[in-house]
Amino acid sequence: MTVDDPSGTRPATIGAESGTVAAAERFLWGVATSAYQIEGAVHEGGRGESIWDRFCHTGGNVARGENADVACDHYHRWEDDLDLMASLGVGAYRFSVGWPRIQPEGRGRPNPTGLDFYRQLVNSMLERGIVPMLTLYHWDLPQALQDRGGWADRDTAKRFADFAEITAQALGDAVPLWVTHNEPWVSSMLGHALGIHAPGLRDWPLAFRCAHHVLLSHGLAAEAVRAGAHQAVRVGIALDHYPIHPAGDGPEDEQAARLMDGFRNRWFLDPVLVGSYPSDVMGVVDPSFGPFDFIEEGDLVQIGAPLDFLGVNYYTRSVVRDGPGNPPVGAAEVPPDGQRTKMGWEVYPEGLDEALERIHRDYGPIPLFVTENGAAVDDTVDAAGTVNDPDRVSYLEEHLAAAQRAIDAGVDLRGYFVWSLMDNFEWDRGYEPRFGLVRVDYPTQTRTLKDSAGWYREFIVARGDGLAQGSVSAPDVPAAPEPDPG
Repeated sequence: MTVDDPSGTRPATIGAESGTVAAAERFLWGVATSAYQIEGAVHEGGRGESIWDRFCHTGGNVARGENADVACDHYHRWEDDLDLMASLGVGAYRFSVGWPRIQPEGRGRPNPTGLDFYRQLVNSMLERGIVPMLTLYHWDLPQALQDRGGWADRDTAKRFADFAEITAQALGDAVPLWVTHNEPWVSSMLGHALGIHAPGLRDWPLAFRCAHHVLLSHGLAAEAVRAGAHQAVRVGIALDHYPIHPAGDGPEDEQAARLMDGFRNRWFLDPVLVGSYPSDVMGVVDPSFGPFDFIEEGDLVQIGAPLDFLGVNYYTRSVVRDGPGNPPVGAAEVPPDGQRTKMGWEVYPEGLDEALERIHRDYGPIPLFVTENGAAVDDTVDAAGTVNDPDRVSYLEEHLAAAQRAIDAGVDLRGYFVWSLMDNFEWDRGYEPRFGLVRVDYPTQTRTLKDSAGWYREFIVARGDGLAQGSVSAPDVPAAPEPDPG
């Protein structure tokens, strides 16, 4: 069937016991990565060029002129990396597939070598008792599609749906959890308005057009995955959520915070979960950048089709005041006063339960996963080679306590994924920020478990039944499927 067929498969039912979906029924402790940040091998296996390859090799875009041509060499070291994961006792792994590795030009027949790589990866996860959560898009658009207009071109949404169906047909019998997009705010706004991510454009009206087409592609891809998979699967999207707090008590700062929340959070939550854009923000942005004539009839119905879960990526909050700053809504961010991570982000664990409870309260009791949470800190390596990272341990401990508070408040939280399994290429920041539970020595590609890795392993052992009172034990994962002889 085509992705436009209205008779497509209905969403997977939460609680279904068929196939590998049954393996994801219980609270999942996981780790997360993305393809471009760890794989390397950008010229191997028939992979095509991505917008991030082009961006990295254009001078001045990435700190110290670094690139992800090798990254963590995961393409060649994936078996050892899965063994490391298994040694941590995690029950799930959120990873992404590279669109240019599966469709080098972003369209047409798939690259069998690319699909074989991910098939081996998924099968080996299952052999180790690890539930796969697959993200279709973590920002690595094929450059060939960017050359045709990228996300500004509505046709790219249709090409993404084709890619989603191809991937689901190849891996849908083994992957129970599917994420269409990771942080569409980042890929659309940082890439097309602020220019600090690929493709490096600075055009606010274009950014809103791209954001809409990314969301449309999410709706089309969700339908395509359900059509292409060989079992009932669950489909969601991962949104980065930032609680927005006013800097002062006055009505001007309160209004600035409300509009910033609309631009930063509700601009994506509302269309995905209720099928509309926030009218208060639309009224501010449309006169400046509009009219939004790229929104066609039926788009919001497609975007707002029911999801099986929502992924929440949480790192920090934002404090704003009234005044010039962010062009769409006229709110200025205030630098934090408290403890910060290596990224300059305030450590604010209370924001995690605030975010989870807000989504539960305002949008209904949809199942949630914390699909990313972690910190870049100054790791130190002692004379014995031990990697000490007490700040990361403290960060994780405090944020897991926040997740527990959300569950106690009634939030339907199904799992928690640490960002990241290992140090990796951190986009425009290059290799300096280290988020990993595992340290990577990039010249030698040596992996070393940090103290935080041991802490997380012990936490999982102690709380393997999940955070919720009375939750069931870690999932039983089915054996890996037989390889497809075709």
